[in-house]
Amino acid sequence: MWWCSGVRWGAGGVRLGWGEGRESALGYGQGIAFRVVGARRCVGARGNVCPVAATVPGRSTQARCGECARLDRAHSVAADTFLDDPRTYRVYLAWFGAGMVKVGITAEERGPARLLEQGAVAFGWLGRGPLMAARRCEELLRAALGVPDRIAYAEKRAVRAGLPGVAERAAEVAALHARAVALPGWPESLERIDCEVVDHAEAFGLAGLAPASGVVVELVDGGVVGGRLVAAAGPDLHLDVAATGIVVLDTRLMRGWGLTAAGSDGERGGSDPAVSVAVTVPVRQVPRPGGVQDQLF
Repeated sequence: MWWCSGVRWGAGGVRLGWGEGRESALGYGQGIAFRVVGARRCVGARGNVCPVAATVPGRSTQARCGECARLDRAHSVAADTFLDDPRTYRVYLAWFGAGMVKVGITAEERGPARLLEQGAVAFGWLGRGPLMAARRCEELLRAALGVPDRIAYAEKRAVRAGLPGVAERAAEVAALHARAVALPGWPESLERIDCEVVDHAEAFGLAGLAPASGVVVELVDGGVVGGRLVAAAGPDLHLDVAATGIVVLDTRLMRGWGLTAAGSDGERGGSDPAVSVAVTVPVRQVPRPGGVQDQLF
């Protein structure tokens, strides 16, 4: 039995992380199949195991009990509870679909990893400097341009299969970048960065992606997830499942569960090309435009 720590993005593409630092590379066209075992346990916080091994709800993407969640947020830049971080930060514009652009910050040393983790199809850097200057820039864009700092994953998934072309994506990011760097009130300690749009569609495998027919809601003891990996963006794996089409699995739902291979090869993740494809965990139907469809499962 293996314990999944979620998706990891890097220069080599997308990988699944496992306990004790192990990783499994994922490739498009690869068969993935696993069975869920036992109860879902809290994954702990900041490198510490949960002291009571608390059970956590199957639908939670955080996979932490209340106490571990508080500990994790106690030193979190995202939660504004760690404001004296001396590292250099970068402000970015992340594009997920037409009219869906958000502003965010990430430590400069992480490079584009944060953008890959969020499933940003395209992005451009805006500025670099101290943490608080980066935060003020975020607030400036929200107030002056109405650019949000969060976009729900459900919204990102809904548009992935029907994106405009590379040039259109880049043009939207560039236009907003020009408006942002020209704003009065730009923090003095934040250095502006020239616009250079980076596109992740190829890394995510989005070319020719079919619309999703369903999204996994939660994993359950004894449930099976199996399919052919056709795309991945942020934490989401798009699996081609026999008879039902594309089903999206948010890998954050895998954390805290014990998993065993459901394929015939006995490997983590069931990478046997001949593995059967099936999903027996709860799945939420994605309505098809112009049609009515019954529940998938």
